[in-house]
Amino acid sequence: QVALVESGGGLVQAGGSLRLSCASSGRTRSSTPMAWFRQPPGKEREFVAAINWNGGSTYYADSVKGRFTLSRDNAKNTVYLQMHSLKPEDTAVYYCAAASTIAQVTSTPTHWGQGTQVTVSS
Repeated sequence: QVALVESGGGLVQAGGSLRLSCASSGRTRSSTPMAWFRQPPGKEREFVAAINWNGGSTYYADSVKGRFTLSRDNAKNTVYLQMHSLKPEDTAVYYCAAASTIAQVTSTPTHWGQGTQVTVSS
């Protein structure tokens, strides 16, 4: 079984920063491609960012490019989403995800965390 546990969400003012963490355990390998998705209130879940097995390649949604940075520490089986210059429209439940390939993790991940709430006040 695979378990993904997110942490680091909370309430922040516009322009502020937060760092989300996702710790994986179980059958995920430290080299599994990982991603973050988010679901704003009343909207569909959307892709935010993804990272390949060794952190050498990262992919971002246009809406977060230049503001969010995704990294990973394979020794700790953890990925980090550093978010800067947060906007009210970044308010959402953020989900960590995993899959066997980078293509799959950016579109139809096979494993999901339970989500963590990020609220950005104006």
